[in-house]
This record gives sequence, structure tokens and C-alpha cells, in this order.
Amino acid sequence: MDDDFDVPPADSMNDDFNFGGDGGDLETPVLKVGEEKEIGQQGLKKKLLKEGEGWNTPEAGDEVQVHYTGTLLDGTMFDSSRDRGTPFSFTLGQGQVIKGWDQGIVTMKKGENALFTIPAELAYGESGSPPTIPPNATLQFDVELLSWTSVKDICKDGGLFKKIVTEGEKWENPKDLDEVLVKYEARLEDGTLVAKSDGVEFTVEDGYFCPALSKAVKTMKKGEKVILSVKPQYGFGAKGKPAHGDEGAVPPNASLEITLELVSWKTVSDVTDDKKVIKKILKEGEGYERPNEGAVVKLKVIGKLQDGTLFLKKGHDEEGELFEFKTDEEQVIDGLDRAVLTMKKGEVALLTIAPEYGFGSSESQQELAVVPSNSTLYYEVELVSFEKEKESWDMTTPEKIEGAGKKKEEGNALFKAGKYGKASKRYEKAVKFIEYDTSFSEEEKKSSKTLKVACNLNNAACKLKLKDYKQAEKLCTKVLELESTNVKALYRRAQAYIQLADFDLAEFDIKKALELDPDNREVKLEYKTLKEKMKEYNKKQSKFYGNMFNKLHKLDSLDNNKAESKDAQPMNIDSKA
Repeated sequence: MDDDFDVPPADSMNDDFNFGGDGGDLETPVLKVGEEKEIGQQGLKKKLLKEGEGWNTPEAGDEVQVHYTGTLLDGTMFDSSRDRGTPFSFTLGQGQVIKGWDQGIVTMKKGENALFTIPAELAYGESGSPPTIPPNATLQFDVELLSWTSVKDICKDGGLFKKIVTEGEKWENPKDLDEVLVKYEARLEDGTLVAKSDGVEFTVEDGYFCPALSKAVKTMKKGEKVILSVKPQYGFGAKGKPAHGDEGAVPPNASLEITLELVSWKTVSDVTDDKKVIKKILKEGEGYERPNEGAVVKLKVIGKLQDGTLFLKKGHDEEGELFEFKTDEEQVIDGLDRAVLTMKKGEVALLTIAPEYGFGSSESQQELAVVPSNSTLYYEVELVSFEKEKESWDMTTPEKIEGAGKKKEEGNALFKAGKYGKASKRYEKAVKFIEYDTSFSEEEKKSSKTLKVACNLNNAACKLKLKDYKQAEKLCTKVLELESTNVKALYRRAQAYIQLADFDLAEFDIKKALELDPDNREVKLEYKTLKEKMKEYNKKQSKFYGNMFNKLHKLDSLDNNKAESKDAQPMNIDSKA
């Protein structure tokens, strides 16, 4: 046999059959040993000879290693890597082999052995591969997938490829705010070393050395080691980089090869979604449970100012008392309250809290020092333990009704203090306690209904204050489903409709409220407001349509003038003729 005949290569084929690609959206068939199925719609068949390991299969761009034996349908063998004793390696989906291989091998697992029957259209076509493979030959390949090296086109533009050398742990990847610790070595294509570090820490979104590093680490797992092929756009571009310190120069438009290892990272999260309360985890906590609103938490805590001034220290002495508070009760600053709700037992974290979530514009006397106004605060917090507030599903019916009543009163107090957001949350929690009342007695259902009406009405008032008019309208509708003649619900829903410019619906609710309570002063005043809004709206509409009609009239006049001009033109021509 001709030793040069390694494998059916794409570039040996007639150009008409130089197929590439990984088979697009072909599904991996589920097969039992000995079973055969067709892959796709082009006649490719796969028969499973031996099960593989796990569930993973290679993808386009991956470097695969296989053993194979190729035969014609009559059993004539034309090539075998097994006979040569050397596995065959190639890159999937790059047209380096016949299309039948690219389509078939992406369905295999590590260690799997399969027999592929490949029609001529997916092999060597009309030309064949003389003298071994005749024209229009259907081929069979007994293929064993030994292993593969994952190669990913990270940015999907061919500018940054990642080849995995060592698999990482678990499944998590670093995010933009996280602080990563990496080792790396960067070389030019000729092997010249330009930069190296045995351990450097940086924030992912800030990046380090060149853009490729931050883009790559976001795809990596802890302990993963990769080789990056970096085109100039993810390196140093058209300008290159001059030599600096221990780092060598990178010429303009130079490609790089970077060996990169993700050693570890600290998870950093934006607790408030506005980057004003940032939490960096120093030590992961236990399990999955976190405190809920109303939980009693116990912490070890150190609080410092930007200049290092210590203003709070609790729980760090041998017999030191732990810092204890109830969440969502305004017993501590808002930033600390919110951050603790995201922590697990045993977790240690650094918190950076902007003044808006700290002590604000006021000076505050704390245990060990005065915190000046508008101070950014820095806390190191360990959540030692917590006791969650009882959830509604753990309560008896009397406890649910009592709990709802307490939350309602808390909401009322917060509303009076002008804290509408917090009040709204209390009313929502109250309703949640008694949301499902099918198992309640008649008396309990009556109490539950009264509480639902009161809490939804009060919550609607909160939403109006917070300018969340859609939610205010929904809450009032819930009340009217329970009590169709509730004047307050009609009045507040009308207020919401006015702000949403649904004037007809607002007028309907106000008229109905006045039918039920003709002397209600607040409703009468709202009706007056509605009429003024409607008058103003109609005036604007009239002006808008008036302007529009004027413009249309002008356009019509221009069109008529043009038409008259065109009609007149031939007469001038004729007269000259």
C-alpha cells in the first residue's frame, strides 16, 4: 500500500468536491451498539461499534486524533492508520478531510468506535482518487476517536483562537468585574519572548497586557491552561508596542502566541446594579442558602474609611460580641443590608459602599470614629450565621394572617415616613402571606380579604408616589375584583389612568366613583384635573392636526403649480418651432 495515502484529504479531491464545514446543524444520533442511523439528509450513515465516554463531542476548529481503516463496499482496504501504528490528526471543519469525515466525527465521543458509510458526494465524487478509489465510490471508514484538543474562535472573527492544553475545574467563568490571577508567556511568531509573568492580578474589564487576555479569561475555568493565537487586532494592532522594562518590543501588525493559565479569581458583584455597592468575595461560603428579608444575621465586621481610619470592629476579639441585626429593618446602612442578603454562611467579603448607600451627606458618629459626610465606606464582613424569617409556607393559617397584619402596619409606618419603596415591599409581603386562602375558614377568608384590599390599596398609593402608574393601575384592578364598588380603588386607578393619558378610562372610573359617593371631595377635584388635562390634550391635538393639514395644503399647491408648469411647457416649444 502507498504510505503517502494517509487519509482521504480534501485537497486530493476534484475541486467540485472540496468540502469543508462541520455539517452545520446536524444532530448527534442516539445509537445502541450495533445500530445504524443516517446523519443529515445526504446519505451519510453511522453504525456504532463501541460506546464512548461521557457526553462531550468535538466541534469545528478542534484538533482531533483518530485511528481509522478505509475500505470500499466490497471490503477492499485502501488505507489504515492502524497498520502504520500512528494516529491521524487534523482540524475539524476546515476542509482538511472529506466532508463525510467532518460531518461524522463531530457526532463521536472520546473513545467511541464507529463505522461510517460515506456516499461519493461526501467523499471523492465523480473523479475518485486514482488508482485506489474508483469514480463515484461509496466508502466505509472504521473510525476510533482517540482524543481531541479543543480550539475555540473566541471572538468569532478569526482574530483570537484558544487551544486548551489543560482542562479547568467546574463550570464557572470569570465575569467583567472579577479579579483574576493569571500566569502568562507571550511570544512573537518567530518564538521571541516579549512578556512573561508567574502571577499577575487584574480586573477582567480593565484588562492587562493586550486585549486578548481579558477576552480569553472570560471563557476559561479555574486551573485551565491554554495557548492563544492572537492576530494584531487583539494584540497591539498597527502601532505595535515599544520595549519597556522587562517586556520586549512588539512590531506593528504582529501576531502573538500567548500561553495563559487562569490560576484563580475573586468573584466581584455589583449588588445594587449601579456600581455603588461592590462585593468582592475573599472566601466562598457554604451551600446555597442566603438570608431573606427579615432574617437575623450575625457577622464579624471591620469598617474603615478611605484613609484607613477604623470606625467599626465587631466579633474579632476572642470573646468579642458579634455584630447582629435584622435585615430589611433599617437597623444598618442600606449598602451593608443589601450586601449581606447576597452572602452565604461562612462567606468572607470586602464591600465598597458609596455614600448614597452609606451615611449619605450627613456626618455620623460610629463606635470608633466619626464618619464624615459623603464618605465611601469599606467593610470586611464574615457572615457567621443567620436565622431566616419564617416563610409563608412554613406558617399556620393564624400565623399567616397575623404576619400579614404586622407587615401592613410596618408598611403604614414607612409610608408615613416617606419611604415609599420600602413600604411597597412590606405590603407585597403581607399579600404574599395570604395569597392562597382556599384552606382558610370562612372567618379567616373574611380577614384575609380585608387585609388584601387594604394592602393592595396602600401599595397602589406607594406606586403612584413612585410614578409606577402601570403597577398602581394593576393593584387597583385587583382590589376591584374583590370589591367592585371600592371608591378608593376607582379613584386611585383614575389617577393612574390620567398619568398614562388614558382619559376615557379615567373618566369612566371617576364617574362610577361619584355615583357611589357623590359628595367625595377628592374625587371631585380629580374630575376637575381630568377635565383640564383633556382640554389641554384636545388643544394640542387640534394644533397638531391643524399644522399637518396646512403642510398638506402647501404640498398640494406646489404639486398643482408644477403640473401647470409642465402643461405650459409644450406650448412654448411649439411656438418656437
